[in-house]
Amino acid sequence: MRILFAGDASNMHNCLAHELRLMGHEATVASDGSRWMNTGRDINLKRKPGFMGSLRYLWDIKQALPQMTGYDIVEIASPIFLRLKPHRIARVFDFLKANNRRIVLSALATDMVYYDACHDGHTFRYSDYMLGDEPSPYVGSGEYIAQCQDNWKEPFMREHSDHILGGIDGAVACLYEYYAAYKPVLGDRVVYAGLPIDTRSLEFRPLNEAPAKLRMFIGIQRDRHVIKGTDRLLAAMKRVHDRYPGITEIDVVENLPYDEYTRRMRDSHVILDQLYSYTPATNALIAMAQGLVAVSGAEPEYYDLIGETANKPIVNVSPLVEGDIDHKLSWLVENRDQLPQMARASRIFVEKHNAAPIVAQRYLDFWKSLL
Repeated sequence: MRILFAGDASNMHNCLAHELRLMGHEATVASDGSRWMNTGRDINLKRKPGFMGSLRYLWDIKQALPQMTGYDIVEIASPIFLRLKPHRIARVFDFLKANNRRIVLSALATDMVYYDACHDGHTFRYSDYMLGDEPSPYVGSGEYIAQCQDNWKEPFMREHSDHILGGIDGAVACLYEYYAAYKPVLGDRVVYAGLPIDTRSLEFRPLNEAPAKLRMFIGIQRDRHVIKGTDRLLAAMKRVHDRYPGITEIDVVENLPYDEYTRRMRDSHVILDQLYSYTPATNALIAMAQGLVAVSGAEPEYYDLIGETANKPIVNVSPLVEGDIDHKLSWLVENRDQLPQMARASRIFVEKHNAAPIVAQRYLDFWKSLL
């Protein structure tokens, strides 16, 4: 098959493309490299700031379009798969649809469907936007305003979403949350595939005994600190470090390129990632593949979706329970003898559910059903 990935997020499409090539397919990635992550791509669509940067970006897209035709599948990274205004994205989308066999949406980021699900009062108990019936700390924050989140309420965004959803042949969700949001909208036209993790490139470093000190790691995305809940996770981590000063260490990094970020975490035992998620995302999974214990989201709905009943190694923290993060981090400090077993279970979990060959095959099976 010939597959084109238009856009990327957290190296997901690039990882899939790499695996598909190993499986004998032709795969091309046209993206901005997930911004500061600088992930791999074949067609560079990175937008530089300023007026001249905008003109160059439009020129780069125009020059790239002839290379983005004749594919069996085009997989777009969300309805906002380019850093353009919606009406310009729609024109590129229409071109891709007219010049390729099938066009599929990767449900991998906030869009109108996910936004609506977060606010409908029944799909999720909590989300980036709501904690029960109350707005999350993200709503009204500087991040929310800077990222123009109120635009999701505007008619032009709903029109754009309807245009994309009306044109796609199907959608693939990488997390439980996106599957739960899209299932009522698309029905059988959406499937869950999970996040691909290149386990072959991530060395598993098992613990043979309880460490003398628990090393905790957290990565901060400067413009997504509040929405990911890393502000609350970081504060809890610091409190636990102060409570156990002789037997804990902390490592905090910010906006590192993907390869450097992956290397930096290797010497830690525990990673803290995403408070408002039902699901472990890319950072947690690449850490687990290396033998770190993930403190993240792992709700029963997620385990039910993937059919896992026995191996549940993620330390699930709830944003709805006061002191839950502190309590579970303290447990890890006081029960360091459990870390070797939890580290092995974490690697086994990723190999079973998220290894790139397994996830890529799920994509291939769905794509073939559309052709």
